[in-house]
Amino acid sequence: MKEHPQQNSAKKQSAGISRRSFLAAGMVAPVIIPRHVLGRTGTRLAPSDTLNIAAVGVGGMGQNYIKGCEHENIVAMADVDDLLAAPVYATYPKAKTYRDYRIMLEKEKNIDAVIVGTPDHSHAVIAMDAIKSGKHVYVAKPMTRTIYEARAITTAAKEAGVATQMSVQSCKSDASCKTAEWLAAGAVGQVREVHVWSDRPVWPQGVLRPADQPPIPSCLDWDLWLGPAPERPYHPIYHPFAFRGWIDFGTGALGDMACHALHAFFKELQLAKPASVSASVSQARLPALNGDADPDWTLSRPVKHDESFPVSSIVTWTYGQRGELPPMNLFWYDGGLRPPTPPELDMRVTLRPDGVLFIGDRGVLLTGFVGGPMALSAARKAEFSEPEPTLPRCIDHYREWTEACKGGAAASCEFGFASQVTEVALLGVIAQRTNEYLEWDADRMAFTNNSAANEMLNPPYRRGWVL
Repeated sequence: MKEHPQQNSAKKQSAGISRRSFLAAGMVAPVIIPRHVLGRTGTRLAPSDTLNIAAVGVGGMGQNYIKGCEHENIVAMADVDDLLAAPVYATYPKAKTYRDYRIMLEKEKNIDAVIVGTPDHSHAVIAMDAIKSGKHVYVAKPMTRTIYEARAITTAAKEAGVATQMSVQSCKSDASCKTAEWLAAGAVGQVREVHVWSDRPVWPQGVLRPADQPPIPSCLDWDLWLGPAPERPYHPIYHPFAFRGWIDFGTGALGDMACHALHAFFKELQLAKPASVSASVSQARLPALNGDADPDWTLSRPVKHDESFPVSSIVTWTYGQRGELPPMNLFWYDGGLRPPTPPELDMRVTLRPDGVLFIGDRGVLLTGFVGGPMALSAARKAEFSEPEPTLPRCIDHYREWTEACKGGAAASCEFGFASQVTEVALLGVIAQRTNEYLEWDADRMAFTNNSAANEMLNPPYRRGWVL
């Protein structure tokens, strides 16, 4: 495939990780009777009907979501980068193609659902446009870039009666369900601490805005890529991959990966409403467990994180009494940081590049990042029996959503649940930006001790864009 004009520069910063373009959406409509004929809001297809699916931003992660829905009809796609999207367009030659997803929504009247796989800053506006058109919606994680957006599109989707799903493919997997079942069975007794760590970021963070202004590639609609984000010149450090590290476009390592870990035990530990959140951030990165960081990423290190997220951080959420559950703390580590290995674990156990550690009043449990018990403290292991499965498993993440679109049961990571997980992650993102202790009132959607942090809950959009 022909290389993007600025791709060599971007490759150096992405460390070989797969690229992701700006817009990705998928849409669906019945083959036998178009949904716009039946009526949009609250209607459902018969299970035997085939959905028509469209996608926006297919050159990046969106292509994976499309592939997961190939059992339905792929009828339309949109991407702001023609060159990046070209191989995917070629894979689905019958699908109509667009640059602007809004034109696609207007012209393709047979669309029934939308897959949103764009960078974080555009998730909400695309999802809301689709919801207002009566479309079912699939959105990449994190669900949105801001807490206000997450709540807004959740409310809209509920009122519209559309089926939703966030792209946490391991939600209700066997591994994640086992984690919840072990905790419910008292594997560690009452949980007092949860430690979650990731080897991310694998993209530039803690860097200054580039001073040079290379020309915009002819294949890219930069204005549309920016969408609701503040105006700034094009640079390959943002697109096609490294948007995640920039505050205006992404949510950093925490926003990218926390949803993949928290969902497994979120309901079991009742994590929706933390009392406070705080962060300790650094511009230094420890050697990653899977290799050293690219030195080019840390040459320019601002003291304040006004443009990009810190290179490494530890975030702490505190929880008070939750029903019968005791107070507990949730910890997040990134940029090479991780908790110490508890002495209660077998001395042969080593912590992987990412994982989750549960510390309770009766033992310690180490699991994989997306769930699944791995190691239990020796003393507890001798007296604990693995519980029988009790939670329903999701066999196919994508089929689960398409069946929900046809009137089946709600998907495992539907917006009602996904927005809660996203919100907790985004609270940590705000703590990283402020580097202060923040008291949180979930019912009022407000920090009670920091007005500057409250402004980050719903920052203004660029002129011409609304939610």
